[in-house]
Amino acid sequence: MKKKEFVTQDLLSKIYQSDADGPRKLPPERQLAEEYSVSRFTIRQALEKLVSIGAVRIVQGSGIWINASVRSNPLVYNSITEKRFDQIHFRLISLHKRRPDSDEQKIFDIDDETFIWAFCRLRYVDDVAVQIEHSRLPVSLFPDLTREVTERSMQKYVLSKGYTISHMLTSYRAICISREQAALLGCKKGSPAMHIINRGMLQGGRVYEISDITDINYTCTYLTPFNHNNLEYRQENR
Repeated sequence: MKKKEFVTQDLLSKIYQSDADGPRKLPPERQLAEEYSVSRFTIRQALEKLVSIGAVRIVQGSGIWINASVRSNPLVYNSITEKRFDQIHFRLISLHKRRPDSDEQKIFDIDDETFIWAFCRLRYVDDVAVQIEHSRLPVSLFPDLTREVTERSMQKYVLSKGYTISHMLTSYRAICISREQAALLGCKKGSPAMHIINRGMLQGGRVYEISDITDINYTCTYLTPFNHNNLEYRQENR
């Protein structure tokens, strides 16, 4: 693990270990650099990540403040969501309307006569292609989907239409890159990658998008409460 990743995760761990009430601060950069035996540049990189995921805020002349809400919700961040939008851009490969297959009919709760949008795009982070994304959305929910929309944040687009996003259902599987995928991503065939399947759900439970993503540079960190009920269930059903 890189030094900056270790410092980030260790600081997160310490933030969650403390139950102290009221405003809390992290030690200043210089002190953190001494404690971890790293440069202040490495500390600054770790703090930038903590800022980007909403764990802390840096107030000039005041210090590094821990956000009060950080411990009230499970924290999940990955190699995409930790990046600012100005570090990410998209290139559309294809966009068209088509009839849904049987699985898509079930997921979207539509019939075989209802059209869906299907598009493929590349996601670039810091000008490097890292993801191939195939997404599908019901035309009835998004009749004005355009090329310009698909080359920006889809979640911001969904919210702009007046919908409320409720949940994301996500699954992961390790894969190897195919020849066709390698040509798009500029990597070698057989390179390791993560296959990510997302379902985006609106308030009320309707699925608004299915995304099938291949990522060659995927990392993810979870910080969630311990699930006592799940442990007891697994013990009882051995």
